[in-house]
Amino acid sequence: MADITVYTARKIHTMEPSQPDGTAIAVRDGTILEVGSLESLKPWLDRYSHHVDTSFADKIILPGFIDPHLHPSMASVILPMQFITALEWKLPWGTSPAIGSRAAYLESLASFASTPDDRPFFTWGYHRDWHGEITRNDIDAICPDRPVVIWHRSFHEVIMNSAALARFELETDAISNHPQIDLETGKFFETGLRLAIAALNPILMSPEHFGLGMARLKQVAHFGGHTLVGDMGIGIFNFDVEWQAACASLDNADTPFRVHYTPNILALTPSGDFEETRAYIETLPSLNTDRLFFSDHVKLFTDGAFFSQLMMVGPPGYLDGHEGEWLMVPENFEAAARLFWHAGYKIHVHCTGDLGLELALDVLERLQFEKPRVNHRFTIEHLGLSTPDQIRRMKDLGALASVNIYYLHELSDIYAREAIGTARAHTMARVGTLSRFSIPFALHSDYTMAPAQPLNSAWVAVNRQNVTGAVVGPEERISIDQALRAITIDAAYVLGLEHEIGSLQPGKRADFTVLEEDPYDVPPTHLRDIEIWGTVFGGVPAPLDKN
Repeated sequence: MADITVYTARKIHTMEPSQPDGTAIAVRDGTILEVGSLESLKPWLDRYSHHVDTSFADKIILPGFIDPHLHPSMASVILPMQFITALEWKLPWGTSPAIGSRAAYLESLASFASTPDDRPFFTWGYHRDWHGEITRNDIDAICPDRPVVIWHRSFHEVIMNSAALARFELETDAISNHPQIDLETGKFFETGLRLAIAALNPILMSPEHFGLGMARLKQVAHFGGHTLVGDMGIGIFNFDVEWQAACASLDNADTPFRVHYTPNILALTPSGDFEETRAYIETLPSLNTDRLFFSDHVKLFTDGAFFSQLMMVGPPGYLDGHEGEWLMVPENFEAAARLFWHAGYKIHVHCTGDLGLELALDVLERLQFEKPRVNHRFTIEHLGLSTPDQIRRMKDLGALASVNIYYLHELSDIYAREAIGTARAHTMARVGTLSRFSIPFALHSDYTMAPAQPLNSAWVAVNRQNVTGAVVGPEERISIDQALRAITIDAAYVLGLEHEIGSLQPGKRADFTVLEEDPYDVPPTHLRDIEIWGTVFGGVPAPLDKN
């Protein structure tokens, strides 16, 4: 039997109200034995060989941070690209500066892409609300010969120049007739993006590109203090390639976190036969390893991307009168949800607009009538726009939420002026209302839709400061304790893993995040600035590389 290791700390926050804190935690074989003090741990220490590690004596220990909705494959495709973003992005290997206007974007694009090179140039971060409308002709004027692919900030659309369309053989009659492709402007969006991805996959999924992305994703996840992330939708590009790359890059001893995988049912059902997909995903847990694993979760979709203003919005609609898009038409969404509900799966639904949420709740209500289920963990993913009545209905139906709170920070100011008006823009991501109705919820990044930094998400939820520094929707703020629960134990609950992780309790995995300051003692506005020392994963310290 292995020796016991006791880590002492200035304070240990367990996220368990019945024993909220301690100053020492005993672990053995990757499992927590007990949290308390050196004195209270004596029954263990008097009986077994042990050593006391004081490395964290002046630090703060919390349960390992959890991001239940992050996309390792999507991140691995994006991270090797050149970032040109409206807001500054801090990454483990450097910082991408803020590029906030059309002229500055085109100038930056030209500086990176117009060099003589026949290799396709990929960039991520374009957003028309900051950078204006950019089309195939605009890119052609800068780069007439080199293939250029601009990936939208939302990830749900790309814009290509003529050279790229020719290189990837995308100017065909079948493609030109697709309702979510506009070849004149070079734009592929929502379901049309899937056709573009199929053509781009030989580059995106290549060992050179995807392998570099996976290596960077590993840095990003550790940088944020995670000990578990949820891949909410494996299969976006190519399931087999994504899984094989994850096994090669992440399933090894130097990866200090685990990944919970949820299959993307839309991407895995090109034939429209959801029963065939269900039979396939039943086989996936046989692939499980200690670090990479599937369970009984699936992901479905209602409406389009929040960052693209393609969410389905109820009255009074968008300021400019445009309409959003369905990712799954309502009848297909209902058919898939019914199949997986009756099969006992935990269903996660991508919902960004209030009409998308209404569809999800209408279907959930019908399914509950057909086959009542308790503890079903039907989870609304993102929760961009909603009404208080819809949140109350979520409570009545037993739904949970996993919220991208970063929408509020980056988009509330510009969406108030350019998209949906002040009232709805300032009340997006209603975590305060979720709290008032006692609905368990998590905070997530949907990385790369938001920085993969749980303390940053917690900071937004607690302060609701947007990019201008204004506090918006102050009634939707939550406490520091609620925000920390949303990146630890409540995030574990959303993934059905609360019996293993999320709080520091006897028998759970010895996964911690180690901080230099106590989030309960600092001013709320300082929450995102707390330095992360690193993590302890399976009882083994994993400091951040500060170089």
